[in-house]
Amino acid sequence: MGSFSVTVFCGSSPGADPAYGQAAHALGAGLGQRGMNLVFGGGNVGLMGVTAGAAMEAGSHVTGIIPDFLRKREVEFHGLSELIVTDSMHTRKRRLFALANAFVVMPGGLGTFDETFEILTWKQLGQHDKPIILVDILGWAQPFVTMIEQTIARGFARESVRDLFEVAPDVQAVLARLEELRGS
Repeated sequence: MGSFSVTVFCGSSPGADPAYGQAAHALGAGLGQRGMNLVFGGGNVGLMGVTAGAAMEAGSHVTGIIPDFLRKREVEFHGLSELIVTDSMHTRKRRLFALANAFVVMPGGLGTFDETFEILTWKQLGQHDKPIILVDILGWAQPFVTMIEQTIARGFARESVRDLFEVAPDVQAVLARLEELRGS
């Protein structure tokens, strides 16, 4: 596996607008074209499967990490460069974290939010300093940012929480940022 790996959190569903799938495809292809590795949840469904398929087609080393109980439900992605089967969701998240140089959060549902909040919390607690980039496809990240702003405004978080993550307007901006990060 190469030297720069990006863990992507995203939906196991395709979302209601085809733009989500197009963005997932562009992200996977862009990672592969730049020689970056993809680490993801291991499923062949939704945006997760689109991102992984595009990354593989573009020559990326793709590592899927899936808990044993989800192998059928999320229809594990066969033919990956590497598939790691874990005993629990907690172990999955620890592995997704350990293999990442950076995190990219694409649109998704509760699982995506769970992974994002956990990795943000770990960063807030000083457990890592890895970049976390939310991709604002069709304004998807805006409610998340609003929730963070409300948490700060209501006195439940410090203003420094804003510095735990970045928001990119689109996939091209994310890919450019990842190239910067890899170079540093």
